[in-house]
Amino acid sequence: MKKQTAEHGRRAFLKSSLAFGAVSMVAPVTSVAAVSEIEDEFKVIAGPCLQTSFNNAISVLWVTNKNAASWVEYGLSPNNLDKKAYGKSEFGLKPIGTINVVQLNNLQPGANYYYRVVSKEIKEFQPYKLTYGTVLNADVQSFINTDTNKAEVNFVMLNDIHDRPQSIPTLLDLDKGTKHDFVFFNGDIFDYQTNEPQIIDHFLQPCTNAFAKNIPFVYVRGNHETRGKYCRELPQYFASVGYDAFTLGPVRFVILDTGEDKEDTHPVYAGIVDFDEYRREQAALLKKEIESRAFKKAKFRVVMMHIPPRFSGEAHGPLHCTEVFEPLLNRGKVDLVLSGHTHRYKIHQPGEGPNQYPLVIGGGPKEGARTLTKVRITPNELTLKLIKDDGTEVGSYSIKK
Repeated sequence: MKKQTAEHGRRAFLKSSLAFGAVSMVAPVTSVAAVSEIEDEFKVIAGPCLQTSFNNAISVLWVTNKNAASWVEYGLSPNNLDKKAYGKSEFGLKPIGTINVVQLNNLQPGANYYYRVVSKEIKEFQPYKLTYGTVLNADVQSFINTDTNKAEVNFVMLNDIHDRPQSIPTLLDLDKGTKHDFVFFNGDIFDYQTNEPQIIDHFLQPCTNAFAKNIPFVYVRGNHETRGKYCRELPQYFASVGYDAFTLGPVRFVILDTGEDKEDTHPVYAGIVDFDEYRREQAALLKKEIESRAFKKAKFRVVMMHIPPRFSGEAHGPLHCTEVFEPLLNRGKVDLVLSGHTHRYKIHQPGEGPNQYPLVIGGGPKEGARTLTKVRITPNELTLKLIKDDGTEVGSYSIKK
């Protein structure tokens, strides 16, 4: 594929613009003061939603419309939330603000936990006097702390949503009824980063409504999440957005952030990015990972990365991914690589090229091209199905150990 053709294909769909703040009134307003009072009401505007890298810990995220002191109350009974957790303290100071990420640690494997988020509005902050306002106690929710020693792992992958939030529940409904350990978002959930309302309306709240109050998600950036004036603020809404590695059941998972698909010197970046070095840093982490005991002893090894390490055109980013990651994927005898980016769903078998690993690329983002990738892994077998948005199976892969 020629670079120009690949670039044109990926951008042909990006003609719809983001629209925020254009709200039509469905009923007449009789009082400006009444509207102001509603707008000023202290409230949760996103979440709560769960994120995790497992290992008996889970993070709870929620966003308020005003600065607050916040925490999570949780326990093993809905009537006895006897534990309390706060966001990470920095230099002895507990966090305050509107974005809250609180990690619950030392959870019991396999236990059913109940939790609620609590936020106390900060009305005034003077040097020697802090005045609180409304206290919000959200509804009690629940989650199962996944036992990392469990025998079977089930998860689904979504990718390349591109600011089409309705695709999240639509695709998840294709596997309705299956109990997932997590939902994986493999990049390009947005076209580019504009502001907080976009992140809330196009991702956090659709996830909360669909599943994330009770089932965690795992997330990695795509190349489109590296773009836009708000891209540097994106990480504060996530427990993790970059490189990660964790064990769940018979699987060692490795997540790579593949960065941008353009060269660092491209004019659109005006000299303020360094993705080549970023990818080399992750390659060093991957090299260390494949030599680790956790990686070597795992029955299955799964790598998740937005830009495929092969079969994704001749742009600089994909070629650099091939250069820095593929030798390590081959050396580590990876059992499965999951990607997106190309908008064309495809299962590439080991040996189609120099790749000695199977590569599954999800589709998207247009209706008729979207896919849900379903993965089930037991100690003896990994099975994968690609399901198109009309419910038809368009590909499958399995390996036995």
